[in-house]
Amino acid sequence: MIAIASIAETADSIVTTFGIDWPMFIAQSINFTIVALVIWFGAFKKILSTIKEREKQISDSLKNADKIKLELEETQLKQKETLNEASLEAKKTLSVAQGQAKAMLEAQKEEARVEAESIIVKAKSAMELERQKILNDAREEIASLVILTTSKVLDKELSEDERKRFSEQAESYVN
Repeated sequence: MIAIASIAETADSIVTTFGIDWPMFIAQSINFTIVALVIWFGAFKKILSTIKEREKQISDSLKNADKIKLELEETQLKQKETLNEASLEAKKTLSVAQGQAKAMLEAQKEEARVEAESIIVKAKSAMELERQKILNDAREEIASLVILTTSKVLDKELSEDERKRFSEQAESYVN
């Protein structure tokens, strides 16, 4: 009890020292409670709901960011796969083109060889014709020289039959 009396004395001394007016204190406490409730229901609840909405938006944004990140990784993988497929396709196309170029080159070589052989055959044929012509010209010239020489040696004009006979004999020696 002494302790309670000492607390009461301390409270009375505080009240007298600070000059607390109990009816004013109670009115201020009621005003404080009303203002606190108005702030709580009027502003603080709205602030808390706004904070919760923002937290939800941030959470959703983080989920969307993760989703977009995964989609980006998938897109990058697909892009790499597409590039690899395109590279393989390009290599195949290049290989086919090289094969076609080799085949075309071989075909052109073969065509050139056939054409060269054809030219050689034609040249040989032309040479043979030229040789035959030269030989015929030479035979005629030799026959003419034999006839001329014979007519001068015999000192007479040869008849047509004699000319033919000497010509044929000269041609038989040339062959």
